[in-house]
Amino acid sequence: MPSLPRTAAFFDLDKTVIAKSSTLTFGKSFYQGGLINRRAALRTAYIQFVFLAGGADHDQMERMREHLSAMCRGWNVQQVREIVAETIHDLIDPIIYDEAASLIEQHHLAGRDVVIVSTSGMEVVEPIGQMVGADRVVATRMVVEDGCFTGEVEYYAYGPTKAEAIAELAESEGYDLSRCYAYSDSATDLPMLESVGHPHAVNPDRALRKEALAREWPVLTFSRPVRLKQRMPALTMPSRSAMTVAAAAVTAAAAAAGAVWYVGKRRTRTA
Repeated sequence: MPSLPRTAAFFDLDKTVIAKSSTLTFGKSFYQGGLINRRAALRTAYIQFVFLAGGADHDQMERMREHLSAMCRGWNVQQVREIVAETIHDLIDPIIYDEAASLIEQHHLAGRDVVIVSTSGMEVVEPIGQMVGADRVVATRMVVEDGCFTGEVEYYAYGPTKAEAIAELAESEGYDLSRCYAYSDSATDLPMLESVGHPHAVNPDRALRKEALAREWPVLTFSRPVRLKQRMPALTMPSRSAMTVAAAAVTAAAAAAGAVWYVGKRRTRTA
């Protein structure tokens, strides 16, 4: 009997898997590490506020890209990786959406790969992907010379480029995109959502909500950031107890994810 084609679930990162901008969240740490000055740190905090308050359209994303590219010019890549590694659990762990973590578990239980597709830089996205259990990540890459960022962008994972990356992964990994899933909060990710058979809008901005309702896509609300250790207390328990509690937690997570989808579907139909 021929095997079924492989499938995957593609997740945007910022405001989809985590409650903030992954790159901007490290602004204070980069300041304390001497990579940016106080003025740049304050501007980064302001951009984070704007991003959280109303999302970011295409023009705002372009301005954010220009700001971050200019800001990181001359940074030592290894120092950036060390700062991220030292602070990631304090900064990122508390802002991971419980609902997103549940969906990631559910997709793994169903035999699907989980792929994070983010406009943020690879040095930030890759360790976050490892933290949440993603199988691979797609992220923006900066040009590096002599171990430092030049400020130029080698690969920008944004808009149509995300869809192109997904198509390339489907080709290399054998994914059947008509059976794959995608999740995002932004209308800038419409090409990514359109590339799969099961698109989902998560905490959507106004433009994406309008599109999702028009196309009858599920609209999900993620609102419960939670530390991963709080979701999986079995990680600190003895081996046999850990296995029992972990199995119960995974079952509960799958049920919770199904409930989230059902509520989102009902809201969509009502709207």
